[in-house]
Amino acid sequence: MRGYFIDIQGTLIDDKNFLPLPGAVEFIDYLNEKNIPFVLVTNNTKRESDEFIKYLQNLGFKFDKNHYIDPLMIIKNELKNTVLKPYGNEKFVNIIQNNFKTSQNPQAVILGIKVFSPNELSEIIEHLLNGSKLYGMHKTSLYVKNNKRYPGLGAILEMLKYATGKDYKVFGKPSKKFFTEAAKKIGFNFDKITIISDDLYGDLIPAKKFGMTTVLVLSGKIKNENEIIQKPDFVFKNLNEYLKFIRSGMNV
Repeated sequence: MRGYFIDIQGTLIDDKNFLPLPGAVEFIDYLNEKNIPFVLVTNNTKRESDEFIKYLQNLGFKFDKNHYIDPLMIIKNELKNTVLKPYGNEKFVNIIQNNFKTSQNPQAVILGIKVFSPNELSEIIEHLLNGSKLYGMHKTSLYVKNNKRYPGLGAILEMLKYATGKDYKVFGKPSKKFFTEAAKKIGFNFDKITIISDDLYGDLIPAKKFGMTTVLVLSGKIKNENEIIQKPDFVFKNLNEYLKFIRSGMNV
């Protein structure tokens, strides 16, 4: 038996209305029916973890907190004594301000995703050059908003590293710590895990280097196979197509 890591936005729910994509609810039902271990692995930073879990459950996804992990769950222990300055969308900034020590003169800046303004980038650079550490909630390749694609947080972090010479630490996907914590939830080694995601470069290529089997769905960041430069193990239009595939007797 294999276990699954399953991305959420762009894989289970769409990036615009945040509603289930074709076959998504049915796929989770299938895993539950067959007692196949799985973890929903998300880079959610816009809602508190329990709130997002409840939202997904209300959409019809049958799982509990033991089948879920996001970077907010990781940083609660890692950064509890660090003075931070958050940058990102308003909801992310509010979460950090409500749960951590923050200051205009921080020990570290921590970035969630948004379309950053030139002024925000300039301010972040000044903090880094003045000694602040650089943390990223995740390392996505692309950010989709209103059906438009922008540089993901991974691209922003790399830009800041090049501009300032300051390296960074990532807490969500695709960090090895995040994937390791997710694997502990199902008790499987990476070589016995299949990961399904719409983020080829932010999720699947790094996961493949850890030994996981990779499945790309074209229901989110990547629109068609012509955009793929590095190949994952499998490509499907969406989870509905993948569910048909495994029901036919294949198991990846």
